[in-house]
Amino acid sequence: MSSGKPRTIAYYPGCTLKTTGKAFEQSAFAIAKVLNIQMREIERWNCCGTVFSLTTDDTMHHIATVRNMIRVEEMGESEVLTLCSMCYNTLKRANEFIASDPVRLSELNDFMYKEELKYSGKVKVRHLLELLRDDLGWEQIRSKVTKPLSGLRVASYYGCALVRPEGAGVDNLEDPSVMEDLVRALGAEPVNWPSRLECCGSYQTLANKDLVLERTEHIVSSARESGADLIILSCPLCEFNIGTRQVEVAERSYGFKGLPVLYFTQLMGFAFGLEAKELGIEDEATIKLITEMGAA
Repeated sequence: MSSGKPRTIAYYPGCTLKTTGKAFEQSAFAIAKVLNIQMREIERWNCCGTVFSLTTDDTMHHIATVRNMIRVEEMGESEVLTLCSMCYNTLKRANEFIASDPVRLSELNDFMYKEELKYSGKVKVRHLLELLRDDLGWEQIRSKVTKPLSGLRVASYYGCALVRPEGAGVDNLEDPSVMEDLVRALGAEPVNWPSRLECCGSYQTLANKDLVLERTEHIVSSARESGADLIILSCPLCEFNIGTRQVEVAERSYGFKGLPVLYFTQLMGFAFGLEAKELGIEDEATIKLITEMGAA
């Protein structure tokens, strides 16, 4: 664990990380402790709004985001950290949409007249991957590795919301590298594969499950055929579609071979020498795979 004063930052969890994505939050807090980062959860946070409205005059759709930004400023913070790719995308784009126009900002502040503070428009929305890369740096991450993931080949899955649209993502739209750089810092080998930026099927998971199962089979098979041992990602919905849905794909597609799917924070935890239980990992096959590759 790092010595000295911890790096503190306001933290927005979002809905899924308190329900089906608990392992993501659990593992993030575990690695944050190792890195001496104090994630201060926002009080009375609400849903991010789930998606960014594409209607240019739809100011009211962004109330949810502004309320959360007010909560951040109530804490005396000027930045807010996110983990979920979808929350990051929605919060960042909506925040910039409102903050860039004084009329929109004033309109929403007037509408929320019962709030004790008026939003200044100055809060910066950040993803944990940005914090690791830009504030800590890969050398500091590497210095915390006690069990290098030698021999492990990792496919980094970005999906849609983490890098799109241009200017709103954590990295280059066409050729991001932040997760691959993280994988190298952990001692593993990043896999170059063609499906890392493709959509998992997103919200079609209920309305058109067959489409999602096709997406799952295609993406997982692409990673496997490229030599990956496992896939890492940063979105609970992607984890459900690409990870959990593999069971259904195997039932309908003869010869399909799945791959373990982890949040990038869980992979970091293994390399930092943390126990699987601390990281919310229960799958014995996944634990055995990483253990055999040098993480134990």
